[in-house]
Amino acid sequence: MLSRRRLLTTAAAAAAAPLAFAVPASAQSNAAYAMAYFKESPNLTDDSYALHLAVSANGLQWTPLNQNQPVATPTAGMQGLRDPFLLRKRNGAFAVLATDLKGRVFNLDNQYIHVWDSADLRSFTGYRRVKLHDTATHSWAPTAFWDPSRSRYAVVYSAYNGTRDVLLVNYTADFVNMGAAQVFFDPGFNVLDGDVLVHDGAFYLAYKNMADGNLYVSRSTTGQPNTFTTLTSGLRQGSAIEAPILVKSYAGNTFWLWGDSFSPDNAVFYAWQSSNIAGNSWSALDQRGYTAPISSKHASIVPITEAERAALVTRWGAPQWNRLKSYNYPGRFVRHAGNVGRIDPFPMEPPADQQWRLRPGLADAAGVSFESVNYPGRYLRHVNYAVNLVANDGTAQFAQDATFHRTAGLADGAWASFTSHNHPTRYLRHSGFVLRIDPVSTAADRADATFQLTY
Repeated sequence: MLSRRRLLTTAAAAAAAPLAFAVPASAQSNAAYAMAYFKESPNLTDDSYALHLAVSANGLQWTPLNQNQPVATPTAGMQGLRDPFLLRKRNGAFAVLATDLKGRVFNLDNQYIHVWDSADLRSFTGYRRVKLHDTATHSWAPTAFWDPSRSRYAVVYSAYNGTRDVLLVNYTADFVNMGAAQVFFDPGFNVLDGDVLVHDGAFYLAYKNMADGNLYVSRSTTGQPNTFTTLTSGLRQGSAIEAPILVKSYAGNTFWLWGDSFSPDNAVFYAWQSSNIAGNSWSALDQRGYTAPISSKHASIVPITEAERAALVTRWGAPQWNRLKSYNYPGRFVRHAGNVGRIDPFPMEPPADQQWRLRPGLADAAGVSFESVNYPGRYLRHVNYAVNLVANDGTAQFAQDATFHRTAGLADGAWASFTSHNHPTRYLRHSGFVLRIDPVSTAADRADATFQLTY
C-alpha cells in the first residue's frame, strides 16, 4: 500500500519463556495452497475490503471460494481490511492478520490491526483488534513467522520511525498480548511490505524498496531484527509493483516470489520463480502459467494439505462461472463490451463482463454455450461469423449459432479450442482482439483460437 509519514518510537521486545506446542504444520503433507486477499477494481465496482479466500493445487492457478465474495468482514475500527495475511501456527491452526483500513483513503495514525483465529479456514473466531504501539503512525501490511529463538511469533509490519518508512516487529505468543514494538528492518532507505519465509534454518525477507520501486529478497541466519543482508538485484514487472509474497513449493526445490501492481487501475499479480532462494536468479513467469482471482489485491499464500483444500471447497464452494484466458495474449480475457465478444486486458470494468456460465450446448448437450453472468439469458453467438452477446430468442438457429464444441487447444493441448456447432471447420478465435469464427491454418491462427478455462 502507499507509504505515509508518521512518528513511531522504538521499544524493546518482551522476554518470554518457551511454550509447548503440537506438531508443527511443516510436518504435515502439504499438497495445495490457500490464498487470502481483498479486492479492488479500477472504477470501484468490485471493491471489497474484507477477507477473501482462494485455493490452488499447484500454487499458480487459483480458484476463488464463495463466488469471490467475503468469508469474514471486520466489525470494529475502520470496519474494513487491506493486506490480509494467513499464518499457519505451530499447533496446525491458523491466525489471520490484516491492516485496519477500508477504502482508498489511508488512515495514517492507526496503531491497531485486525486478528482472527481459525482452526481450518472454514470458520473464523475470536475476532479482535490488537494494538501494536502507542505512537502516531500506521500499522500496515502485517505478516508473521515463528521465531524459535524466542518461542514467539514475530509480527512484522510497515510504519514510520520519525525518519523514514521501516519494518517494525512485535513478538507474541497468542496474538493478544503483542509485546513492545521495535525496528525489524531499516536499511537506511524507505521500505514497505515485508514478508518472511523460513527455509532450512535461514530467514528470507522480501520487501519493497521505496527509493527505486523494486522488490528485493534478503537473508538472515537468525531472523533477529536488523540482521538481514540483501541478496538480489531489484525485481519489477509492469509499471509499478508492491506486496511481495515468498512461497516455497511443496513439490521440489522451487520458490515463487509474487508481487501485485501498485494501483487498482492495473490490478495484476506478477510472479517469479527460482530454484535457489539464497541466490540472485529469479526468472519472471509467463502469465500463461498463473491466474490470480478477479480483483485480488495484496495477498498472502500458505501451504495446506489436499484434505484441507477439498474441505475449503466443500465449505465455501467453487465458482459457478469461468473465465477464458487468451493463449497468445495471456493478460487478456474473453469478455463482452457493447454486446461485442472480444479479448481485453485485465483488469476491466465491470469485472463481471469476463465471467461466463458454461451451459450444456443449446443445440447439443455434448457441446457448450457461454452465458453471460451479468446479463443472464444472453449468450455468445456468431452471426456472419462475428461473435456477439445476444439474448436467446428460443429459435433453433440461435441454439446452433450459440453452441460450440471443446477440443484440445490447437496451440497447446493442455488448453482448449472451440469449434462452431453449425460450422465445424471454423473455430472460435480473436482477430484484432475481436471474437469471430474462422478456419484455422497457420500457427498464428492456432494461437488466436486457443484459450484456458480458468476462474
